[in-house]
Amino acid sequence: MSTETNSNTKTAAGNGGVQSGQTGFEAKTGQVSNRLSPATPEERNSRKLVGRWLGVGIVASAAALGLTVLYKTTHHPRTDDATVLANYIGIAPQVEGPLVRLPIEDNQFVRKGELLFEIDDRTFQYALERALSEQAALEGQIVDETRRIAALKSAVSVSEANIHSGEAEVATAENGVVRARAEWEYASNNLKRLEPLLAKQFVTADNIDKAKTSEITNQEAHRQAQSQLTLAQARLQSARAQYEQAVNAVTTLEPLINQRGAKAAAVKKARYDLDNCKVYAPFEARVTNLTISEGAYAHVGQQMFILIDARRWWAIANFREGQLEHIKQGMRADVYVMSRPGHRFSGIVDSISFGVTPNADVIGTFQSGLPDVQRTLNWVHLASRYPVRVRVQNPEPELFRISESAIVVIRGR
Repeated sequence: MSTETNSNTKTAAGNGGVQSGQTGFEAKTGQVSNRLSPATPEERNSRKLVGRWLGVGIVASAAALGLTVLYKTTHHPRTDDATVLANYIGIAPQVEGPLVRLPIEDNQFVRKGELLFEIDDRTFQYALERALSEQAALEGQIVDETRRIAALKSAVSVSEANIHSGEAEVATAENGVVRARAEWEYASNNLKRLEPLLAKQFVTADNIDKAKTSEITNQEAHRQAQSQLTLAQARLQSARAQYEQAVNAVTTLEPLINQRGAKAAAVKKARYDLDNCKVYAPFEARVTNLTISEGAYAHVGQQMFILIDARRWWAIANFREGQLEHIKQGMRADVYVMSRPGHRFSGIVDSISFGVTPNADVIGTFQSGLPDVQRTLNWVHLASRYPVRVRVQNPEPELFRISESAIVVIRGR
Protein backbone atom coordinates (compact mmCIF):
# COMPACT_ATOMS: atom_id res chain seq x y z
CA MET A 1 0.00 0.00 0.00
CA SER A 2 2.72 2.36 0.94
CA THR A 3 4.78 1.24 -1.96
CA GLU A 4 2.15 2.14 -4.51
CA THR A 5 1.61 5.44 -2.81
CA ASN A 6 5.30 6.35 -3.16
CA SER A 7 5.43 5.33 -6.77
CA ASN A 8 2.40 7.30 -7.59
CA THR A 9 3.90 10.23 -5.79
CA LYS A 10 7.10 9.97 -7.87
CA THR A 11 5.11 9.60 -11.00
CA ALA A 12 3.11 12.66 -10.15
CA ALA A 13 6.23 14.54 -9.27
CA GLY A 14 7.80 13.49 -12.52
CA ASN A 15 4.80 14.61 -14.47
CA GLY A 16 4.80 17.83 -12.54
CA GLY A 17 8.44 18.41 -13.45
CA VAL A 18 7.69 17.80 -17.05
CA GLN A 19 4.82 20.15 -16.96
CA SER A 20 6.90 22.79 -15.26
CA GLY A 21 9.63 22.37 -17.91
CA GLN A 22 7.11 22.75 -20.65
CA THR A 23 5.87 25.88 -19.00
CA GLY A 24 9.44 27.46 -19.10
CA PHE A 25 9.90 26.63 -22.81
CA GLU A 26 6.55 28.06 -23.58
CA ALA A 27 7.51 31.21 -21.63
CA LYS A 28 10.70 31.63 -23.65
CA THR A 29 8.87 31.00 -26.91
CA GLY A 30 6.37 33.63 -25.92
CA GLN A 31 9.06 36.22 -25.30
CA VAL A 32 10.55 35.60 -28.76
CA SER A 33 7.16 35.75 -30.34
CA ASN A 34 6.53 39.01 -28.48
CA ARG A 35 9.73 40.46 -30.00
CA LEU A 36 8.85 39.42 -33.57
CA SER A 37 5.29 40.48 -33.31
CA PRO A 38 4.12 43.58 -35.38
CA ALA A 39 4.72 47.03 -33.81
CA THR A 40 1.94 48.97 -32.37
CA PRO A 41 0.45 51.97 -34.27
CA GLU A 42 2.19 54.37 -31.90
CA GLU A 43 5.57 52.81 -32.64
CA ARG A 44 4.94 52.95 -36.41
CA ASN A 45 4.02 56.64 -36.26
CA SER A 46 7.13 57.41 -34.25
CA ARG A 47 9.29 55.61 -36.76
CA LYS A 48 7.68 57.44 -39.69
CA LEU A 49 8.21 60.79 -37.98
CA VAL A 50 11.88 60.05 -37.41
CA GLY A 51 12.29 58.98 -41.04
CA ARG A 52 10.62 62.14 -42.28
CA TRP A 53 12.84 64.37 -40.18
CA LEU A 54 15.89 62.43 -41.29
CA GLY A 55 14.90 62.90 -44.96
CA VAL A 56 14.24 66.58 -44.42
CA GLY A 57 17.64 66.91 -42.76
CA ILE A 58 19.36 65.15 -45.67
CA VAL A 59 17.60 67.32 -48.23
CA ALA A 60 18.37 70.49 -46.24
CA SER A 61 22.01 69.51 -45.89
CA ALA A 62 22.24 68.79 -49.61
CA ALA A 63 20.58 72.14 -50.40
CA ALA A 64 22.89 74.00 -48.00
CA LEU A 65 25.90 72.24 -49.47
CA GLY A 66 24.72 73.07 -52.99
CA LEU A 67 24.16 76.72 -52.08
CA THR A 68 27.57 76.86 -50.43
CA VAL A 69 29.22 75.35 -53.48
CA LEU A 70 27.28 77.72 -55.74
CA TYR A 71 28.34 80.71 -53.64
CA LYS A 72 31.94 79.58 -53.59
CA THR A 73 32.11 78.92 -57.30
CA THR A 74 30.35 82.21 -58.07
CA HIS A 75 32.20 84.58 -55.74
CA HIS A 76 35.46 82.63 -55.67
CA PRO A 77 35.83 81.37 -59.25
CA ARG A 78 38.24 78.59 -59.96
CA THR A 79 39.47 76.92 -63.12
CA ASP A 80 41.80 74.15 -64.10
CA ASP A 81 42.19 75.65 -67.57
CA ALA A 82 45.37 77.50 -66.60
CA THR A 83 48.97 77.50 -67.80
CA VAL A 84 52.18 78.65 -66.17
CA LEU A 85 54.08 81.28 -68.17
CA ALA A 86 57.12 83.51 -67.77
CA ASN A 87 58.96 86.06 -69.88
CA TYR A 88 61.82 84.70 -71.95
CA ILE A 89 64.33 86.14 -74.40
CA GLY A 90 66.47 84.68 -77.13
CA ILE A 91 70.21 85.16 -76.68
CA ALA A 92 72.13 85.89 -79.87
CA PRO A 93 75.61 87.44 -80.22
CA GLN A 94 76.02 91.01 -81.46
CA VAL A 95 79.48 90.23 -82.85
CA GLU A 96 80.66 87.17 -84.67
CA GLY A 97 83.58 84.89 -84.12
CA PRO A 98 84.56 81.52 -82.66
CA LEU A 99 83.31 80.65 -79.18
CA VAL A 100 86.22 80.26 -76.78
CA ARG A 101 84.18 79.86 -73.58
CA LEU A 102 80.72 78.44 -72.91
CA PRO A 103 80.54 77.71 -69.16
CA ILE A 104 76.78 77.09 -69.05
CA GLU A 105 74.73 73.96 -69.67
CA ASP A 106 71.24 73.39 -70.93
CA ASN A 107 68.52 73.93 -68.26
CA GLN A 108 71.06 75.47 -65.88
CA PHE A 109 69.99 78.21 -63.46
CA VAL A 110 72.20 81.31 -63.76
CA ARG A 111 72.50 84.38 -61.57
CA LYS A 112 72.49 87.98 -62.77
CA GLY A 113 75.95 88.95 -64.06
CA GLU A 114 77.11 85.37 -64.57
CA LEU A 115 79.13 84.76 -67.76
CA LEU A 116 77.08 83.07 -70.48
CA PHE A 117 79.62 82.83 -73.31
CA GLU A 118 82.75 84.49 -74.68
CA ILE A 119 83.81 85.08 -78.29
CA ASP A 120 87.43 85.37 -79.42
CA ASP A 121 88.16 89.09 -78.95
CA ARG A 122 91.53 89.43 -80.69
CA THR A 123 90.06 90.84 -83.88
CA PHE A 124 88.05 93.41 -81.96
CA GLN A 125 91.05 94.28 -79.77
CA TYR A 126 93.05 95.04 -82.91
CA ALA A 127 90.18 97.13 -84.26
CA LEU A 128 90.07 99.14 -81.06
CA GLU A 129 93.82 99.74 -81.15
CA ARG A 130 93.59 100.88 -84.78
CA ALA A 131 90.73 103.26 -83.96
CA LEU A 132 92.67 104.69 -81.02
CA SER A 133 95.74 105.11 -83.23
CA GLU A 134 93.76 106.96 -85.90
CA GLN A 135 92.24 109.18 -83.23
CA ALA A 136 95.70 109.99 -81.82
CA ALA A 137 97.03 110.68 -85.33
CA LEU A 138 94.20 113.12 -85.95
CA GLU A 139 94.96 114.92 -82.69
CA GLY A 140 98.62 115.13 -83.75
CA GLN A 141 97.60 116.62 -87.08
CA ILE A 142 95.48 119.17 -85.29
CA VAL A 143 98.42 120.16 -83.08
CA ASP A 144 100.80 120.47 -86.06
CA GLU A 145 98.28 122.43 -88.06
CA THR A 146 97.71 124.71 -85.09
CA ARG A 147 101.42 125.48 -84.93
CA ARG A 148 101.64 126.02 -88.69
CA ILE A 149 98.67 128.35 -88.63
CA ALA A 150 100.27 130.26 -85.75
CA ALA A 151 103.45 130.65 -87.83
CA LEU A 152 101.42 131.81 -90.83
CA LYS A 153 99.57 134.31 -88.69
CA SER A 154 102.93 135.55 -87.42
CA ALA A 155 104.06 135.98 -91.02
CA VAL A 156 100.91 137.94 -91.70
CA SER A 157 101.68 140.18 -88.78
CA VAL A 158 105.24 140.71 -90.03
CA SER A 159 103.95 141.46 -93.52
CA GLU A 160 101.44 143.86 -92.10
CA ALA A 161 104.21 145.60 -90.14
CA ASN A 162 106.30 145.76 -93.30
CA ILE A 163 103.40 147.41 -95.09
CA HIS A 164 103.15 150.06 -92.42
CA SER A 165 106.91 150.59 -92.55
CA GLY A 166 106.83 150.79 -96.36
CA GLU A 167 104.00 153.27 -96.28
CA ALA A 168 106.00 155.44 -93.85
CA GLU A 169 109.08 155.10 -96.04
CA VAL A 170 107.12 156.12 -99.14
CA ALA A 171 105.72 159.09 -97.33
CA THR A 172 109.21 160.12 -96.23
CA ALA A 173 110.54 159.65 -99.76
CA GLU A 174 107.71 161.69 -101.19
CA ASN A 175 108.49 164.49 -98.76
CA GLY A 176 112.19 164.25 -99.74
CA VAL A 177 111.26 164.48 -103.42
CA VAL A 178 109.12 167.55 -102.76
CA ARG A 179 111.90 169.19 -100.75
CA ALA A 180 114.59 168.33 -103.31
CA ARG A 181 112.41 169.63 -106.13
CA ALA A 182 111.84 172.87 -104.27
CA GLU A 183 115.55 173.31 -103.60
CA TRP A 184 116.40 172.43 -107.19
CA GLU A 185 113.84 174.90 -108.52
CA TYR A 186 115.17 177.57 -106.18
CA ALA A 187 118.77 176.98 -107.32
CA SER A 188 117.72 176.95 -110.97
CA ASN A 189 115.77 180.19 -110.60
CA ASN A 190 118.62 181.79 -108.70
CA LEU A 191 121.05 180.90 -111.50
CA LYS A 192 118.73 182.35 -114.12
CA ARG A 193 118.46 185.55 -112.14
CA LEU A 194 122.20 185.93 -111.59
CA GLU A 195 123.36 185.20 -115.15
CA PRO A 196 122.00 188.48 -116.66
CA LEU A 197 123.65 190.45 -113.86
CA LEU A 198 127.13 189.16 -114.79
CA ALA A 199 127.23 191.29 -117.98
CA LYS A 200 126.43 194.39 -115.92
CA GLN A 201 129.01 193.22 -113.40
CA PHE A 202 126.53 193.31 -110.56
CA VAL A 203 127.77 189.82 -109.62
CA THR A 204 131.03 188.07 -110.06
CA ALA A 205 131.81 184.95 -112.07
CA ASP A 206 132.39 183.16 -108.82
CA ASN A 207 128.80 183.83 -107.81
CA ILE A 208 127.64 182.41 -111.08
CA ASP A 209 129.75 179.27 -110.61
CA LYS A 210 128.37 178.76 -107.09
CA ALA A 211 124.84 179.15 -108.37
CA LYS A 212 125.48 176.61 -111.15
CA THR A 213 127.04 174.18 -108.68
CA SER A 214 124.09 174.58 -106.32
CA GLU A 215 121.64 174.04 -109.18
CA ILE A 216 123.43 170.86 -110.32
CA THR A 217 123.69 169.59 -106.75
CA ASN A 218 120.01 170.16 -106.04
CA GLN A 219 119.10 168.54 -109.35
CA GLU A 220 121.08 165.43 -108.38
CA ALA A 221 119.51 165.47 -104.94
CA HIS A 222 116.09 165.58 -106.61
CA ARG A 223 116.96 162.57 -108.73
CA GLN A 224 118.18 160.65 -105.70
CA ALA A 225 115.03 161.55 -103.78
CA GLN A 226 112.98 160.36 -106.74
CA SER A 227 114.94 157.12 -106.80
CA GLN A 228 114.34 156.67 -103.04
CA LEU A 229 110.64 157.22 -103.59
CA THR A 230 110.56 154.65 -106.38
CA LEU A 231 112.43 152.14 -104.22
CA ALA A 232 110.12 152.76 -101.23
CA GLN A 233 107.08 152.29 -103.43
CA ALA A 234 108.52 149.00 -104.75
CA ARG A 235 109.16 147.82 -101.20
CA LEU A 236 105.62 148.75 -100.16
CA GLN A 237 104.18 146.87 -103.11
CA SER A 238 106.33 143.84 -102.26
CA ALA A 239 105.20 144.02 -98.61
CA ARG A 240 101.59 144.15 -99.71
CA ALA A 241 102.09 141.16 -102.00
CA GLN A 242 103.70 139.21 -99.14
CA TYR A 243 100.81 140.15 -96.89
CA GLU A 244 98.24 138.87 -99.37
CA GLN A 245 100.21 135.65 -99.79
CA ALA A 246 100.47 135.17 -96.02
CA VAL A 247 96.77 135.84 -95.54
CA ASN A 248 95.85 133.35 -98.26
CA ALA A 249 98.20 130.77 -96.72
CA VAL A 250 96.45 130.95 -93.35
CA THR A 251 93.94 128.04 -93.07
CA THR A 252 91.45 126.90 -90.39
CA LEU A 253 91.22 123.79 -88.25
CA GLU A 254 87.59 123.12 -89.09
CA PRO A 255 88.24 120.27 -91.59
CA LEU A 256 90.34 118.44 -89.02
CA ILE A 257 88.15 119.28 -86.05
CA ASN A 258 85.10 117.98 -87.92
CA GLN A 259 86.82 114.58 -88.12
CA ARG A 260 86.98 114.28 -84.35
CA GLY A 261 83.38 113.06 -84.10
CA ALA A 262 83.93 110.29 -86.63
CA LYS A 263 87.14 109.13 -84.95
CA ALA A 264 85.52 109.17 -81.51
CA ALA A 265 82.54 107.20 -82.85
CA ALA A 266 84.90 104.64 -84.39
CA VAL A 267 86.62 104.21 -81.01
CA LYS A 268 83.29 103.79 -79.23
CA LYS A 269 82.13 101.27 -81.82
CA ALA A 270 85.34 99.26 -81.52
CA ARG A 271 85.12 99.29 -77.71
CA TYR A 272 81.43 98.34 -77.86
CA ASP A 273 82.21 95.37 -80.11
CA LEU A 274 85.03 94.33 -77.80
CA ASP A 275 82.75 94.48 -74.76
CA ASN A 276 80.13 92.38 -76.57
CA CYS A 277 82.60 89.53 -76.90
CA LYS A 278 81.61 88.60 -73.34
CA VAL A 279 77.90 88.22 -72.66
CA TYR A 280 76.55 88.07 -69.11
CA ALA A 281 73.14 87.10 -67.74
CA PRO A 282 70.94 90.21 -67.54
CA PHE A 283 68.82 88.68 -64.75
CA GLU A 284 68.25 85.48 -62.81
CA ALA A 285 67.20 83.01 -65.45
CA ARG A 286 67.01 79.44 -66.60
CA VAL A 287 69.02 78.45 -69.68
CA THR A 288 67.13 76.28 -72.11
CA ASN A 289 67.34 75.11 -75.72
CA LEU A 290 71.13 75.44 -75.84
CA THR A 291 72.10 74.53 -79.40
CA ILE A 292 75.80 75.42 -79.64
CA SER A 293 79.09 74.40 -78.05
CA GLU A 294 82.61 75.74 -77.64
CA GLY A 295 84.59 76.03 -80.85
CA ALA A 296 81.56 76.78 -82.99
CA TYR A 297 81.42 80.00 -84.99
CA ALA A 298 78.82 82.38 -83.62
CA HIS A 299 77.01 84.58 -86.13
CA VAL A 300 75.46 87.95 -85.44
CA GLY A 301 71.75 87.67 -84.68
CA GLN A 302 71.70 83.86 -84.75
CA GLN A 303 69.98 82.64 -81.59
CA MET A 304 71.99 80.19 -79.50
CA PHE A 305 69.70 79.56 -76.51
CA ILE A 306 66.75 80.89 -74.51
CA LEU A 307 66.80 82.60 -71.13
CA ILE A 308 63.62 82.17 -69.09
CA ASP A 309 63.17 85.04 -66.64
CA ALA A 310 62.97 83.30 -63.28
CA ARG A 311 62.11 86.46 -61.35
CA ARG A 312 58.41 86.55 -62.26
CA TRP A 313 56.00 83.74 -63.00
CA TRP A 314 52.38 83.97 -63.99
CA ALA A 315 49.47 81.59 -64.20
CA ILE A 316 47.34 82.45 -67.22
CA ALA A 317 43.88 81.21 -66.21
CA ASN A 318 40.96 81.11 -68.65
CA PHE A 319 37.71 82.07 -66.90
CA ARG A 320 34.22 82.10 -68.38
CA GLU A 321 32.88 85.52 -69.25
CA GLY A 322 30.15 85.20 -66.61
CA GLN A 323 32.79 84.88 -63.90
CA LEU A 324 34.75 88.00 -64.82
CA GLU A 325 32.47 90.31 -62.80
CA HIS A 326 33.73 88.62 -59.63
CA ILE A 327 37.39 89.01 -60.59
CA LYS A 328 39.14 92.34 -60.06
CA GLN A 329 42.72 93.46 -60.44
CA GLY A 330 44.64 93.10 -57.18
CA MET A 331 42.57 90.20 -55.83
CA ARG A 332 44.35 87.39 -54.04
CA ALA A 333 44.45 83.98 -55.67
CA ASP A 334 45.70 80.46 -54.99
CA VAL A 335 47.75 78.68 -57.62
CA TYR A 336 48.39 74.94 -57.78
CA VAL A 337 50.75 73.34 -60.28
CA MET A 338 50.40 69.77 -61.47
CA SER A 339 53.98 68.87 -60.54
CA ARG A 340 53.00 69.38 -56.87
CA PRO A 341 49.22 69.61 -56.64
CA GLY A 342 49.16 69.58 -52.85
CA HIS A 343 51.26 72.74 -52.50
CA ARG A 344 49.48 76.10 -52.60
CA PHE A 345 51.18 79.16 -54.05
CA SER A 346 49.91 82.66 -53.37
CA GLY A 347 49.13 84.94 -56.28
CA ILE A 348 47.79 88.36 -57.21
CA VAL A 349 45.55 89.15 -60.17
CA ASP A 350 47.67 91.39 -62.41
CA SER A 351 45.31 91.94 -65.31
CA ILE A 352 42.19 90.70 -67.04
CA SER A 353 42.16 90.35 -70.80
CA PHE A 354 39.80 92.44 -72.90
CA GLY A 355 39.83 90.37 -76.03
CA VAL A 356 40.32 86.97 -77.59
CA THR A 357 40.30 85.84 -81.21
CA PRO A 358 36.70 85.75 -82.48
CA ASN A 359 35.30 82.32 -83.25
CA ALA A 360 34.72 82.12 -86.99
CA ASP A 361 32.07 79.41 -86.49
CA VAL A 362 29.97 81.89 -84.50
CA ILE A 363 30.43 85.30 -86.13
CA GLY A 364 31.79 84.21 -89.50
CA THR A 365 34.69 85.80 -91.31
CA PHE A 366 35.23 89.41 -92.34
CA GLN A 367 36.50 89.99 -95.84
CA SER A 368 35.87 92.20 -98.83
CA GLY A 369 32.19 92.28 -99.60
CA LEU A 370 29.61 90.95 -97.18
CA PRO A 371 30.45 89.03 -93.99
CA ASP A 372 30.47 85.24 -94.36
CA VAL A 373 28.30 83.82 -91.55
CA GLN A 374 27.68 80.06 -91.37
CA ARG A 375 24.22 78.79 -90.49
CA THR A 376 24.34 76.72 -87.33
CA LEU A 377 21.86 74.93 -85.06
CA ASN A 378 23.73 75.16 -81.78
CA TRP A 379 21.20 74.66 -79.00
CA VAL A 380 23.82 75.17 -76.32
CA HIS A 381 25.59 78.54 -76.20
CA LEU A 382 29.17 78.08 -75.01
CA ALA A 383 30.53 80.94 -72.93
CA SER A 384 33.73 82.57 -74.10
CA ARG A 385 36.79 82.32 -71.90
CA TYR A 386 39.11 85.22 -71.21
CA PRO A 387 42.64 84.87 -69.86
CA VAL A 388 43.35 86.32 -66.43
CA ARG A 389 47.00 86.92 -65.56
CA VAL A 390 47.82 85.91 -61.99
CA ARG A 391 51.30 86.75 -60.73
CA VAL A 392 52.73 84.11 -58.39
CA GLN A 393 54.26 85.70 -55.30
CA ASN A 394 56.32 82.79 -53.96
CA PRO A 395 57.39 80.71 -56.97
CA GLU A 396 59.89 77.91 -56.61
CA PRO A 397 62.32 77.88 -59.56
CA GLU A 398 62.61 74.12 -59.46
CA LEU A 399 58.86 73.59 -59.87
CA PHE A 400 57.73 76.24 -62.31
CA ARG A 401 58.04 75.54 -66.02
CA ILE A 402 56.58 77.33 -69.00
CA SER A 403 53.30 75.80 -70.26
CA GLU A 404 52.88 73.72 -67.10
CA SER A 405 49.27 72.96 -66.20
CA ALA A 406 47.85 74.79 -63.20
CA ILE A 407 44.72 75.39 -61.17
CA VAL A 408 43.75 78.91 -60.10
CA VAL A 409 41.27 79.84 -57.37
CA ILE A 410 40.28 83.48 -56.85
CA ARG A 411 40.10 84.31 -53.13
CA GLY A 412 38.98 87.96 -53.29
CA ARG A 413 40.44 90.99 -51.61
